[in-house]
Amino acid sequence: MSQTTTWNSQSAPAHDQTPEAEWWRSSTIYQVYPRSWVDSNGDGVGDLPGITSKLPYLRDLGVDALWISPFYRSPMADAGYDVADYRDIDPLFGSLSDADDLIARAHELDLRVIVDLVPNHSSDEHEWFKAALAAGPGSPERERYMFRDGKGENGEEPPNDWKAIFGGNAWTRVTDADGNPEQWYLHLFDPKQPDFNWNNEAVREEFLSILRFWLDRGVDGFRVDVAHSLVKADGLPDHSAHAKMAGLSDANHDNGGPMWDQDGVHEIYRAWREVLDSYNPVDDERYDSAGDRAMCAEAWVNPPERLARYVRPDEFHQAFNFAFLETPWRASDLRESIASSYASNDAVGAPTTWVLSNHDVVRHATRLALPIGEPRPNGIRAEDPQPDAALGLCRAKAATALELALPGGAYLYQGEELGLPEHTTMADEARQDPTWERSEHTEAGRDGCRVPMPWAKDAPSFGFGSGDAPWLPQPDVYGDLAVDQQDGVPGSTLEFYRHMLRERRARRLGEGALTWVEGPADTVAFVNSRDGHEDLWCVTNFGGATTLPDDAVVVVRSDERDDLTVPTDVTVWFTRA
Repeated sequence: MSQTTTWNSQSAPAHDQTPEAEWWRSSTIYQVYPRSWVDSNGDGVGDLPGITSKLPYLRDLGVDALWISPFYRSPMADAGYDVADYRDIDPLFGSLSDADDLIARAHELDLRVIVDLVPNHSSDEHEWFKAALAAGPGSPERERYMFRDGKGENGEEPPNDWKAIFGGNAWTRVTDADGNPEQWYLHLFDPKQPDFNWNNEAVREEFLSILRFWLDRGVDGFRVDVAHSLVKADGLPDHSAHAKMAGLSDANHDNGGPMWDQDGVHEIYRAWREVLDSYNPVDDERYDSAGDRAMCAEAWVNPPERLARYVRPDEFHQAFNFAFLETPWRASDLRESIASSYASNDAVGAPTTWVLSNHDVVRHATRLALPIGEPRPNGIRAEDPQPDAALGLCRAKAATALELALPGGAYLYQGEELGLPEHTTMADEARQDPTWERSEHTEAGRDGCRVPMPWAKDAPSFGFGSGDAPWLPQPDVYGDLAVDQQDGVPGSTLEFYRHMLRERRARRLGEGALTWVEGPADTVAFVNSRDGHEDLWCVTNFGGATTLPDDAVVVVRSDERDDLTVPTDVTVWFTRA
């Protein structure tokens, strides 16, 4: 039996509407993982011409921009996040000319292009690191990275107790030309990803130059990888001692650790912001906010007040709201997450940037079917309990509808508009994420969310490329979820996304004010209001079925009902007659 209640909005907005017109405050941005988008040459790996060929698909989906994961020259020890040359395209993906063509075509279709930047570390095959190894201890070349003498009588122990995110020690010892062991270098991720020394002026100047290189080629902004990691605590103290003094857990990825969220990072990003602003100066009479270049921080930082420091007016334009991504599927938790996000970001005049999936986390069409409140796994293997696919998709559609009704910016991850689940039964021998090996096969890693896109059910590799062996195997279910199986099909997840995005853009929901609604128990309910536009009401139901007010006119709903009932795990957008 459904419950009935009065629906009343609170008098004061919890978040005011955005008076500014800057595109980055309210845009919907789509992440393209280039290895897995379209393989145009049949080598099993996606590439830049493949991305260009499908730009009309993104335009028709209704997004405003695309963010492209790294395409730089790289030995691919970490799928391109180990960069050997920041000013060139890896031949696996194409050429600089292909990048220019992609940017130009995107702009023709009114799509902005955001590229990934990886400033914490380079590849060990970067010319700077090779020069550092050749130059030896105490050289200017080594000062560009984090080389240190080891502990112990002969330096045989690492400089501190830091652990790598991908597993194992965060330090690797090098040998001299005669094979004698000498200094250690820091790598917060993989040994093939040595960390830069951001106290070194040459490093800072190099990245200012890299920013200009890509801005000159026409990119509209940057997503900055592990933006909270560049500066390390003075003296590189042991993490265990630092955590104990601060009363923190011993978890290495705790942003309170000496390798995360140090205050010195903000000076770096203020310098970067000056570079971006110089391409569209506010004090120039020709200034047009549509020409802003923007930066988005990937910063796993808590609490929200600490994250908000990254989006102060002279730093980043956006920062991913990972707290929202990780919030348990409960009404009270989500309402608190949304409210605290707005409170912290509004305090610095920044938009809140919502996200539910990306290339580093289990897809939310699978993640939301996992037991509520349990820690998010780093991948799922065939021998693990298998999530309920129907439940996961139902909640994922409801979660996305909630996300896209919220004022602010939003990021989508490739394939979520098809309802793609995580590949949870991938053979272990197919895994390529360095986490799998470095964790000694205790963590599956991120391959399950990086599987190539299905475009056509009856084509080789489901239309991803001309061959049957893409770089990662696709699960059989991807065939039925392929674009050609959903395009134009009423009730499909793809058409649901297209409908939502059309309504979000037409109603300018990203720029609205949010006012909480006193709705039924176990719901998240609010009104999104904007001057000149009809108020949009949104309710997500986490409890027993409830009923919308009698004067409700449904605009979007995440299920296929055609009445005023809102079942469990469903989101509905509606107006009032």
